[in-house]
Amino acid sequence: MAPDPNDKAPDAAYDEVADGKTLPPVDFTTFVLSLATSALVSLGEVQGEDGEKVDLPIARQTIDTIAMLQEKTRGNLSGEEERLVNQVLFDLRMKVVEHTQSGKK
Repeated sequence: MAPDPNDKAPDAAYDEVADGKTLPPVDFTTFVLSLATSALVSLGEVQGEDGEKVDLPIARQTIDTIAMLQEKTRGNLSGEEERLVNQVLFDLRMKVVEHTQSGKK
């Protein structure tokens, strides 16, 4: 069956999914910050949909994902992007240590 020429192309329909919200463009910095926010939610540092429930294994997996990105992009990042990844990883790893030492698991 041939596609209906009056139907919108998948890309055009996909672009409308934002429901009128203005979203920032997705670039490397936005992606890393999004992952960092997910880790903070899992650490209970930022309230998510489930309240402030701590899920340390999920937080660690998200941090490991950022570390994997750091490794895979080594030599291909701008100085600013590299500093961002380093700082995000340091801060998140320190939060995990704090949670582990305080027994907030």
